[in-house]
Amino acid sequence: MTNYYKVMLGKGSSYATIGLRQGFIGVDYEIAQDLTGQLPDQWREFNKQFIPVYLSNHPGKSKIAAGLACGAVWTVCKEIQVGDVVTSPNGESGMYMVGDVVGGYSYNPDKVLPHRRAVQWRPELLNRENMSLELRSSMGSILAVVNLSKYQDELSALLAGQTVAPVVIDNEAVEDPISFQLEKQLESFLVDNWASTELGQRYDIYTVDGEQVGQQYQTETGPLDILAISKDKKELLVVELKRGRASDRVVGQVQRYMGFVLKNLAEDGQTVKGAIIALEDDARVQLALLVAPNISFYTYQISFKLKQMGGGQT
Repeated sequence: MTNYYKVMLGKGSSYATIGLRQGFIGVDYEIAQDLTGQLPDQWREFNKQFIPVYLSNHPGKSKIAAGLACGAVWTVCKEIQVGDVVTSPNGESGMYMVGDVVGGYSYNPDKVLPHRRAVQWRPELLNRENMSLELRSSMGSILAVVNLSKYQDELSALLAGQTVAPVVIDNEAVEDPISFQLEKQLESFLVDNWASTELGQRYDIYTVDGEQVGQQYQTETGPLDILAISKDKKELLVVELKRGRASDRVVGQVQRYMGFVLKNLAEDGQTVKGAIIALEDDARVQLALLVAPNISFYTYQISFKLKQMGGGQT
């Protein structure tokens, strides 16, 4: 199976030209040692070994920043396989290079992005404007490495020169499908409007060096939707979104994420809480929450308004 990834070549794609010319993707994070023979099959084992290395080179950084950095190194060096397809912003607005991974891991200590994989770049570019809203959101993530494999069919179509079919309602193409698919876009909508929500008054989505990294934060039990931190930095918040009616199983899911955050990410003195956001309430969820007082439950509402811009009275 071919997997697809987005890999940033330096902050702001600063090394995209070099990567294209020399045929590679790579990462740095100041882990200045050859990782040959030190890349276990599971990222959590790699992180366990190298998070202390990262923190020793970056005093003052959080465990969350360290986990993201080490996870990106492991993904580029180990998870990505020969034959996988990688994309990378080329420094031009909305344009992405596309290449096939053709070589294993190599360490190049005297070069930029020293932890490298050889790539054969294709002549075609991907245009952000041709992508679905979901793929655009993933492509636009500030994370250094993003697994795009769930968009395999769409990416294959785009690389074959096909375009994404528009959403059609009553036989007419909709220019802004997000207005009609808000439940599917709940996560992006919440992140974009975080500051105006009740949670946004008390918490900020987690950032590293001024960039949001708390959306789809990877854990050993899967990605959690949103990781936030209280404005006084004393509390981490796990937010799980359900686009319809929540079931009581979501309480256990949130607790697993909270356990991971408490064990691996929380600094000394930080506590961890959870929040579930769903379209409708559920009696079983409320019963489960009676014995989980550190998890809050919220519902969201979708409003739709018509604004007349001209014409006669109706």
